[in-house]
Amino acid sequence: MKIKILSLLVIFLLLACKNGQKKGNKTDEKNDSSAITEVESFKGQQVTGVTSTDKGRLFVNFPRWRKGVNNSVVEIIPNSDPESYPNESWNSWEIGEPIAENKFIGVQSVLAFEDKLYVLDTRSQLFQNVMDAPRIFVFDLATATLSKTYTLEEASYHKDSYINDLRVDKKKNRIYLTDSGHPGLVIVDIDSGKTRRVLNEHSSTTAEQSYLTFSEKKWENTIHSDGIALDTENERLFYHALTGYSLYSISTDALKVEDDEPIEDQVTFETKTAAPDGMIFDGEGNLYFADLEHHKIQYRTPEGNIYTLAEGEQIRWADTFSIYEGYLYFTNSRIHEVGADISSMTFSLNKIKLPSSREAH
Repeated sequence: MKIKILSLLVIFLLLACKNGQKKGNKTDEKNDSSAITEVESFKGQQVTGVTSTDKGRLFVNFPRWRKGVNNSVVEIIPNSDPESYPNESWNSWEIGEPIAENKFIGVQSVLAFEDKLYVLDTRSQLFQNVMDAPRIFVFDLATATLSKTYTLEEASYHKDSYINDLRVDKKKNRIYLTDSGHPGLVIVDIDSGKTRRVLNEHSSTTAEQSYLTFSEKKWENTIHSDGIALDTENERLFYHALTGYSLYSISTDALKVEDDEPIEDQVTFETKTAAPDGMIFDGEGNLYFADLEHHKIQYRTPEGNIYTLAEGEQIRWADTFSIYEGYLYFTNSRIHEVGADISSMTFSLNKIKLPSSREAH
């Protein structure tokens, strides 16, 4: 009898190990950073934003956090050097020069939407106060000409604002922005150009701490509302402080430019996550974000489960995301690694297959 029981126990353990190996292989496959492909690299130029058009044209941007920025916005040209966008003149402003209306000052984000490229200019240099009103330059992608400029009204920003990222809401005809310098969100009416600041210094837009930790080394900075993503299916805007671990959302019905009613009671705490920078939804309702402190890219499914898409040294502060034809594009801005001199450092634009293009859960 003892021998029979022992035999059954051995068989049970073997089956458990086999099943565990299968489960482990499935997880490892999703964490395989070797699937990451470098699309472009930039020596001495710290890239942050990336966006793809519906036809696969790629644009990236470089904030003016230090002297020596060659371009604010470039288009990535296959088998060629990146080109200044829309032209060299728009990218020619230098620190110390007078403010120019038709020149980029401090571009933090770019967003291609339908036939337009939205360029978010913080109007800030060297991490200093806003030089004049932050704005969004909108370019016609067919002609590379300026079609519209949205300038934030005085009540929509603070002198220490750093307008960080944006999303275009076609259903509501609005643009939403985060402010990582002074906690809050900004709403822009696309037709009128009117702007409104909401959730100013609210707990959901305020940083939870003043640092992140990388291999026991503290990166000390207080960064408020930063990542932003629009769930068009459920008409909700998601946002996240960079130095924090809480994901929040709010119905886009509440985000009206012409309404002065408080909306704080309409904010929903979604879940605890890793500390991310940018965020994006795919067409299946998965929300992608980085785990900055652990060199990962993760995603949250519509059911609320969180998985790791990739991790490793090929992910070095995954800053901003864009999606095109089954691939997630992301920039490595290496913010936690930089010093005063970045001339010998290389920053990159990369891509990796989306989960729907790989093995299902």
